[in-house]
Amino acid sequence: MIVRLCPPKRKGRLRWSLRERAGSVRVLICPGPLGPLPPHPGTIWKALRSPPAAEQEGPGGRAGALRCVCYGLGSFCSCGKARLQLAFLLLLLEELKVGIPPEMCFVFDPVFSTLEIEVLSGLGLTMLPWNEEGKRSIEGPTLFYMIHCGKALYNNLLWSNWSAEALSQMVVVGNSFRGFEERLLAKVFHENYNYIAKVLEATQEEALPPHVQHPDVFNDTSVHRFPLQKLRSLPQDCWTCQPEPLYPEEAQLEIIRNKAQ
Repeated sequence: MIVRLCPPKRKGRLRWSLRERAGSVRVLICPGPLGPLPPHPGTIWKALRSPPAAEQEGPGGRAGALRCVCYGLGSFCSCGKARLQLAFLLLLLEELKVGIPPEMCFVFDPVFSTLEIEVLSGLGLTMLPWNEEGKRSIEGPTLFYMIHCGKALYNNLLWSNWSAEALSQMVVVGNSFRGFEERLLAKVFHENYNYIAKVLEATQEEALPPHVQHPDVFNDTSVHRFPLQKLRSLPQDCWTCQPEPLYPEEAQLEIIRNKAQ
């Protein structure tokens, strides 16, 4: 199987198409009617470069080295929404390429096919080898791109970085944390997703405005930041006890767990 990638001819507008001919596959990324995609990448760039994140040393001792982790993109060969979300990710990386080169964007979804893995690798992205279930500890300023992921994935991510210093170096683009609080029963929210609940008061959330052409692709999506000053204002006892999240068997987690579990 052959995967050929054609870069866009015009910056800032992408369309995805997949063509299969005589046993080979050609993937095209070309100009098309994707339309404007909020938020402006500068908002995310500013968040990632703001102190203390910009003062940290990343891999290899490079000050301010940035990373991106993408979870739950979905099967973009068969799903139009996933293709648009991939296009937005590529646009973000294009805008942030000074800080986040493609090889520093790590991607995983257990539903990816062999072809989709080849396509993402061909785009220069780095595939994660196994299902982390969101339990990734950061090594420096990191953008997490998690559009329409399950609540447990966000909760696991927060648990894995449960300190003011680590959380302040993260930007999460994904489902609105405030929306979780509004839609879930208070008991379920605080018991099953307690790390989201505990960090909510220290979260700076900016909702993406509605997208006219694709209202169901980026709906309920926000950019989440965790300012260090706000995190340090939380009660000290919220940092002392940090057990690994456990979810009741009857809970609808909306994530694919490791088979061993």
